[in-house]
Amino acid sequence: MTAQTAAAGTAAMPGVTTASTRSARRTFGVDVGGSGIKGGLVDLDTGELVGERTRIDTPQPATPHAVADVVATLVANFDWDGPVGITLPCVIKGGTARTAANVDPGWIGTDATALFGGVLAGRKITVVNDADAAGMAENCYGAGKDVDGVVVLLTFGTGIGSAVIQDGVLLPNTEFGHLEVDGKEAEHRAAASVKEEKDLSWKEWAPHVSLVLRRLEDLLWPDLFIVGGGVSRKADKWIPLLDNRTPVVAATLRNTAGIVGAALAVDTGVAP
Repeated sequence: MTAQTAAAGTAAMPGVTTASTRSARRTFGVDVGGSGIKGGLVDLDTGELVGERTRIDTPQPATPHAVADVVATLVANFDWDGPVGITLPCVIKGGTARTAANVDPGWIGTDATALFGGVLAGRKITVVNDADAAGMAENCYGAGKDVDGVVVLLTFGTGIGSAVIQDGVLLPNTEFGHLEVDGKEAEHRAAASVKEEKDLSWKEWAPHVSLVLRRLEDLLWPDLFIVGGGVSRKADKWIPLLDNRTPVVAATLRNTAGIVGAALAVDTGVAP
């Protein structure tokens, strides 16, 4: 797949990182979420951030142009003029958003690559689904590294995000959070938000997660599940309670996975 690119070619300016000073294995990632937009420079040899990440509150409403302006500000804070990978909580096809989760519905049908290319002129731009970015990052640097076969990443938060990697190759835009499981959408049954809203204990919540995992096992027969989201920080409280057949491990990159995956996407040219 070929990355969607913005128009190229701007002259170097004082204080701006240029191709001659920039490491060939460093690039910039931005992770757009419903409450915050986070970004940072990523060392692609290690999957680690170079310096601190920056976070700016997501504008409300999170319209395309409002989000694009924040992304431009965030990148400008780093004096970065190289490639930029950007995640969105949307299905992305050919650089265009086809859904909108926790952002303004105005994203649907928006050419996101062109939009960000307009505010980040002169930079190569790749836009990718947020869960796909996290899956790519975990596969390359985290819990999925060196794992053969089919790896499924699930992020448990307000909903359930998903990514599928087979032998290092991404199957983009899976939406397993909307899969029907025993009469309910998976995320209405087992998202972390359900645990919070119903005040479930780990022991009470884990069977709902197991039900979702078993449903996916029957369809995909994966070799490994990686679970992310805020609840992964307490994985020891609930992963041992699961009773599905496939190994389950916690994501290791946590809140940097989206940034790292976005940077990886623009570096490798993965653009669904």
